[in-house]
Formats: sequence, structure tokens, C-alpha cells
Amino acid sequence: MEAGVWIRGGRVLDPVSGRDDVADVAVAGSSVLAIAQVAPQESNPQAMAPGFAPHRVIDASGCWVLPGLVDLAVRLREPGCEHARMLESEMSAAMAGGITSLVCQPDTDPVLDEPGLVEMLRFRAEKLRQARVYPMGALTCGLRGEMITEMVELSEAGCVAFGQADVALMDTQVLLRAMQYASTFGYAVWLRPQDPWLGKGVAASGPRAMRMGLSGVPVVAETIALHTIFALMQATGARVHLCRISSAEGVELVRAAKARGLPVSCDVAVHSLHLCDEDLGDFDSRARMEPVLRQRRDRDALRAALADGTIDALVSNHTPVGEDAKTLPFAEAEPGATALELLLSLAYQWHLEDGVSPLRCVQAVTSTPSEVLGSALGTRQGRTGRLQVGGLADVCVFDPRHEWVLGTEALCSQGKHTPFVGRMLHGRVRATIVGARVAYEAD
Repeated sequence: MEAGVWIRGGRVLDPVSGRDDVADVAVAGSSVLAIAQVAPQESNPQAMAPGFAPHRVIDASGCWVLPGLVDLAVRLREPGCEHARMLESEMSAAMAGGITSLVCQPDTDPVLDEPGLVEMLRFRAEKLRQARVYPMGALTCGLRGEMITEMVELSEAGCVAFGQADVALMDTQVLLRAMQYASTFGYAVWLRPQDPWLGKGVAASGPRAMRMGLSGVPVVAETIALHTIFALMQATGARVHLCRISSAEGVELVRAAKARGLPVSCDVAVHSLHLCDEDLGDFDSRARMEPVLRQRRDRDALRAALADGTIDALVSNHTPVGEDAKTLPFAEAEPGATALELLLSLAYQWHLEDGVSPLRCVQAVTSTPSEVLGSALGTRQGRTGRLQVGGLADVCVFDPRHEWVLGTEALCSQGKHTPFVGRMLHGRVRATIVGARVAYEAD
């Protein structure tokens, strides 16, 4: 007999196959064993899969049953914060958010630029038996932008891509060499498009930043960087993933680059999808973000581009920030906000507000981010971010009927700062299953 989890009577959403119907799902070992439409009175685990003997049964009536989420932008604060048990808390937050695979950023302290650090992070994460952690290696040593890292060794240690997180690379000669090197070995380069000199402000350039006396980041900080990246892509043949696009003009450049056939993909942070510079309020440091929150027209363009697929993936850009670093004057506060536990609820809100189909909503946080990772997933390529027989037994059960007001006491993350505190959210993760094991279940 093969033990596992039997998820009964939920609305199964799989963007890869286009499946959207009420069905039972059987998972065991590392795989989805069966998905079957059956009448409740006829439901029988043995009929679904011979030898299947579930040790857990989840009644998913009224819930969405979808692949475990894949988040391309997460900060776990390790290495560097082992003493605070940050890895444990942030992985618990991922589970509460239905996120079963995540890419962690290299801007840790110390920076993820040595194989030993990558191996230790993976070892510690695997011991927790929660989300699958895919480290991103630093593109340059110490993220200083001077010398490229030993990408081959970092890849062998488990890095799935190479990037600079939010640290802009000033020397285009170094960027050129890094992209040439990455292209030679087939590695993806992940870049946040921002000019290092024009991107030094703390809010989006515009009337609001001017009235508040805040230094601004103009849109050209993004578009100049995009032009540079695209030119270097053509010169090197490198494959690039653009991280956290933020402007309407940036979206148009990405759309044109894709139309020209450049091997480029991109993502957007969930905060940029819902907020704009009007949400800075009275110098609310919780809305201090990287990238900065731009104007309403940018936010609307980002939402439309995510809906039509110009933007491939929606990410949490989860950044846990401590109390001391956030409760400062706006310009001095550390940018970033907690978001692992909010990602799916906010994606669902986008679906409700813009009339985006449930499958596209789910796709943006499951299968398209998985496709961005591509062959870096190794044996999990083609099995992650989808809910099909033979796929990974990573499943999220989401209750769209659940309405809740976000309070900081409900967050598992040690980062308690988010502009959504006190807001009504729609939909909440009810259970997260990793490798056919129930790793999280709401009370």
C-alpha cells in the first residue's frame, strides 16, 4: 500500500493543461498519482489509484486546488541571521503562503558568492523539509561589481541563476564579461534594470515625491538599463531574466524585445501590482520599496502586462525588515516588506478586480515562474508548477471564500512590516503539501 494525501472535491486548476474542474487528487511519494472527476458517493481511493492508501484526507469543497507556488524573489536572510532563526521563520511563512519552491536572493551577509555558503544554505533548508530552496548565486564577488564569480562552481553547489539582487552593476565592461561567461555555460543572468546613478532616490520621481521633498528615481533609470541589457544580450547571446519591472515604459521595451525574439523573461513584484506613490501616505515607511512605487498609470500598465503575458511571473519580493530598520524617517528606512504569506491572496485580488481568468492568475505564480527556471530545476523540470499525474506532489489548497483583515500577529515571518496591515484580504491558503506531506494546515 502506498500512503499519501487524498484531496477531495476541490476545484482543480492547472494552467499547463488548462484543467479547471472539480475533482479528487491523490498524491503519494514525490508524485501526483491520480486526478479524477468522481461523484462524492463513488469516491474511492483504491479506484483512483490501485494500492493508494491515504494517511490524510483533506475535504477541499469550495476551495481551489492548485500546484504549489513558485516564487522567484525571496530573502531568507541566511547566511547571516542564523542566530535569529530567520530561516525557520521565513520557511514557515512560505508554507503559510502556499509557496513550495522559492529562489532566494544572493544579497545576504555574507553574500552568496562561495560554494560552501550555498551548500550550507541548501543543507539547512532541506533539513526543515518545507519549501524547496533554489539559491541564486552572486554575479560578482561580494556584489561589488568588480570581479565575476566562479559560476561553474556555484552552479555545481546548487545555484540556479546569477544576479546582483538590488545592487546595480556600474561597470558595463564587467557586465559584458559576465554575460559572455554565463552564455558560454548556458546559465541565466537575472538583472534588475536600474541605472546605478539615476536609481539613487527613495521614491518615484513625480509631483508627490517633489511635494514630500524626497529624492526621486526617474523612469529613465529603468529604461536606460533595459536598453543596455538588450544591447549586451544581442552581443553575447545571454539569456536574461528581468527582475521586478516597475514602469509602463519598461513594459513597452520588454514587449518590443520579446517581439524581436530576444531570450528574455521578466517578473513584477506584487506590491507594484497593487500600490502606487499615492500609498506613501504621510511618509509611511512601510511603503518604502525597491523598486520604488511609481504612478497609477505604471501600476495599471503592469497589471495589464501581467494579464497578457508580457510579464511572465508575479513574485513576492519578500524582504523581512526588522523594527529598528523600518521605524525611521522615510528616506532612512530600509526598503522592503514581508509578502510570502500575502502573495496568493493579492494575486487573487488582482483576478477579482481586473477580471483575469483563474487559470492566468494561478499561472503567474506557478507554471510561468517554473518555466523561467527551466533546466536549472534539473530532474524537477517539467514537474514543478503544474498539477498533473506524474507531476511533483506539491499542492496548495486555497479557500477563495475566506475574508480576513491582516494583522501582524498572524504573520509567521519575522518581518512584520507591510503596507497591507489592516486591509481586508480575500482568500487564504488552507493547506500546503510538499512531497505528499502536509507541511502546513490553517487552524
